[in-house]
Amino acid sequence: MAHPYFAQLRQLLDDADLNETDIVCKHFFSGAAAYACGHIFASLTPKGLAFKLTGKRCVEVIEKGKGTELTYFENSPVKKGYVLFRDFAEMSKGDLRRYFSEALSIAGLEDQRRN
Repeated sequence: MAHPYFAQLRQLLDDADLNETDIVCKHFFSGAAAYACGHIFASLTPKGLAFKLTGKRCVEVIEKGKGTELTYFENSPVKKGYVLFRDFAEMSKGDLRRYFSEALSIAGLEDQRRN
């Protein structure tokens, strides 16, 4: 069941044309996740496409009605620092590129904090 999400996430990343060679996609729950610098920065599951963003940015995106809080399973806690886009197929390539880039920068910042 996860394979179609893996292929779709890989295609979304290719379409975003990020010029980033260190992105790795792996199977994740019933979907797929994209990693950079050893950190997940995006995931695609039956729930939708999620991006890791700063807490402030998550609130901003959710308040504007563009995304929702992320929970992976029914009745599970909210995954802090992520925004879920259920209707990601309706997003423009420019918006997708911006969210992927923003999430990638967060993954890079986490990597810098570890060192």
